[in-house]
Amino acid sequence: MAKTKNNNSNEEPIEKQLWKAADKLRKNIDAAEYKHIVLGLIFLKYISDAFEELSSKLKKDEGEYAGADPEDKDEYKAENVFFVPEIARWSYLQSKAKLPEIGKVVDNAMDAIEKDNPSLRDVLPKVYARGNLDPTSLGGLIDLVGNIALGDAKARSADVLGHVFEYFLGEFALAEGKKGGQFYTPRSVVELLVEMLEPYKGRVFDPCCGSGGMFVQSEKFVADHQGKVNDISIYGQESNQTTWRLAKMNLAIRGIDSSQVRWNNEGSFLNDSHKDLKADYVIANPPFNDSDWSGDLLRKDGRWQHGTPPTGNANYAWIQHFLYHLSPSGQAGFVLAKGALTSKTSGEGDIRKELVEARLIDCIVNLPAKLFLNTQIPASLWFLSRNKANGKFRNRVDEILFIDARNMGYLINRRTREFSAEDIATIAGTYHNWRNSPSTSGRGGGEGIYEDIKGFCNSASIERVMGLDYVLTPGRYVGLPDDEDDFDFNERFGKLKAEFEEQLKEEARLNVLIAENLEKVNLI
Repeated sequence: MAKTKNNNSNEEPIEKQLWKAADKLRKNIDAAEYKHIVLGLIFLKYISDAFEELSSKLKKDEGEYAGADPEDKDEYKAENVFFVPEIARWSYLQSKAKLPEIGKVVDNAMDAIEKDNPSLRDVLPKVYARGNLDPTSLGGLIDLVGNIALGDAKARSADVLGHVFEYFLGEFALAEGKKGGQFYTPRSVVELLVEMLEPYKGRVFDPCCGSGGMFVQSEKFVADHQGKVNDISIYGQESNQTTWRLAKMNLAIRGIDSSQVRWNNEGSFLNDSHKDLKADYVIANPPFNDSDWSGDLLRKDGRWQHGTPPTGNANYAWIQHFLYHLSPSGQAGFVLAKGALTSKTSGEGDIRKELVEARLIDCIVNLPAKLFLNTQIPASLWFLSRNKANGKFRNRVDEILFIDARNMGYLINRRTREFSAEDIATIAGTYHNWRNSPSTSGRGGGEGIYEDIKGFCNSASIERVMGLDYVLTPGRYVGLPDDEDDFDFNERFGKLKAEFEEQLKEEARLNVLIAENLEKVNLI
């Protein structure tokens, strides 16, 4: 959505207006709890709209729906639409919105939906009858959500509701701060990963999927590029059940099959829910520097093909877990703490050396600070490819692309930065041009011309990486921009010295004025 340039609420996007209104109704409820209340209602509105749309077709009793029973659950299942019992339909809830017992009415609606739709069992929130949510505020929320997509065709309402759901996820993550980062990867980071990987077709896997943002953007990417959304299938795992519930709702509201998005509280390392999966794409944002990953129980695990990761840090365990799940021509794009680019602790340097020499690393992107809500730890993006000479792109087996994007993005508040659409296009375009062009000498090919740019990007040979002791920090390879490369120390020192001397003179003048004024006061 386009950013508004003034404070006129009438010109703000609908999702911003809705967020402000919903936030006013929050009162004393913590954002971490309130998100389930609001997102649950948006989800309920979505499935009710989809049900009512199909129900109206069935009631017309025409064409392919001739003879159909509007109350037969199988009719809805056949169209991949959730069956919504009468006590859970939005029109029913709105008719009860002003009653003191509205909280119990909504909880009963959630129970009824889960009973009639096994795939939603244990997913929907039943938190509406709690004492800290007063009936008046809940009634106001129901009216607010009921106005989403008002005036839009029913066919469009799902897309509008999906967009609002996604926007609200981000706003709740911002409101929660550090805790918000546990379930939400900033949208611009996800968009960059997806734009760079281009998952048009195949199996997409995220073994630490949070609220499902990677999957939503993958499907959106295919749709935006006029591909077939059904050409990709989604596989995921999440260890936090509350976050898994958000993912299930987030995917369902987008019409994405989430049957292979699974939960267990042991996590991907101890209890891999997709042991036999070989994915075409892995897209992930695993916990940074996780020390509590049960590494001591997995010393002999078959996934550690390039070296046993240390028990005190899961970074290199995640990398090898991703590789284990890649198909022979699969690609991975993921976020990792920047320290993994240089660390030699407990054998990490040896594992990184193995990855480089196995020609598995395709591209490294250095990220700016303040992109993530839950940590100030510097981060990077890694792109791996099982087969860098597979014919889909040019043979780049003996090269790694380094991109330094530390100076990109813009602040949306004092603590948080985002990439702009132009930033994403620049970074992804650089990678695509490098990956597709026949050489790195500046000759055109593929989608355009790739050239090294000082301070921004460099295509380094494996030999050069070896010469730098397998350190993967982009700054080591891209160098300084031309304007910084021409830095004149004497000139700069002269300017600083002159500024300092001027400050000393000004300070002396102020001291004289203060002394004179004190003398006058004493005379009085």
